Amino acid sequence: MTHRLLDTVETFRGRTVVVVGDLIADEYLFGKPARISREAPVLILRFTEREVSLGGAANAAHNVHVLGVRALPVGVVGRDAAGDELLGLFRATGIPTDGIVTENGRTTPVKTRINAGGYQATRQQVVRLDREPAGDLQAITEDALVARLTALAERADAFLVSDYGYGTVTPRVFDRVRTIARRSGAVVTVDSRYQLPRFTGITAATPNEAELEQLAGDIADDERGVEKAGRALLERLDARMLLVTRGSRGMALLERDGGTTFIPIHGTDEIADVTGAGDTVISTFTAALAGGASPIDAATLANVAGGIVVMKRGTATVSPAELAQALGGG
Repeated sequence: MTHRLLDTVETFRGRTVVVVGDLIADEYLFGKPARISREAPVLILRFTEREVSLGGAANAAHNVHVLGVRALPVGVVGRDAAGDELLGLFRATGIPTDGIVTENGRTTPVKTRINAGGYQATRQQVVRLDREPAGDLQAITEDALVARLTALAERADAFLVSDYGYGTVTPRVFDRVRTIARRSGAVVTVDSRYQLPRFTGITAATPNEAELEQLAGDIADDERGVEKAGRALLERLDARMLLVTRGSRGMALLERDGGTTFIPIHGTDEIADVTGAGDTVISTFTAALAGGASPIDAATLANVAGGIVVMKRGTATVSPAELAQALGGG
């Protein structure tokens, strides 16, 4: 199986994945604890550094790109500093930006994580501040998204839909994705934070256990519960498969025309940071399916990638070399 998985990683280089979704700037502010404020019983941090990473669908696109797949992001940024920074990060990484629409008056989503830690201590997230766009996309923006999606889609082996609830993946945008994919036979995978039931007729979805419980209205904290809730969701979504991430308990792959496979966690359950881990999982899973891998091989690779990325701090990616090493081939 190891040789087969290593061969699958080799197929990534010839594939193209269009990533459609909410582009987010992940901002990290770091400070060292200095003293307690006189104004209120709060910790004062002395600022040390700032980092910005590609987040949300932008992180999914980055993960796809680092795997060696051609990533084509389709999304929206505002005409603001955060939007400019995201476009700059894409260009610096070598990811094309011709699928990205700029909308006047729209706020680019920014998640600011304030981290505290001294010289010896591990830096811990203290608080997160989110800046979010208000209202729906302008009609002209939606038109532009559909047009760019159509222009880029003819080369796509797969579509990865990354919906963080900021309104990029409108019903019309998703309908275009589904129509193109049906015509071309491309894979369609979906990760949706709040609205998964509206993404029907897809190849696969990747909910976590908590999201599965919420959608099923039932407890899914053991294998029997995951199986029952997962089967109901598969039918509801008219999907071919479901990859349920279960934290320290690994993953569950449910195939509509097959069985259910429970995959134990890869590596240690001593997790450093789960930020963006779901993006890494769906990116690896999609890349493998686009390369022709079987569902179980694609899920196994995604599980390995997830196990690697949660050991990294911040929003991170996994390379083919790291996958090969973890599989024992590098």
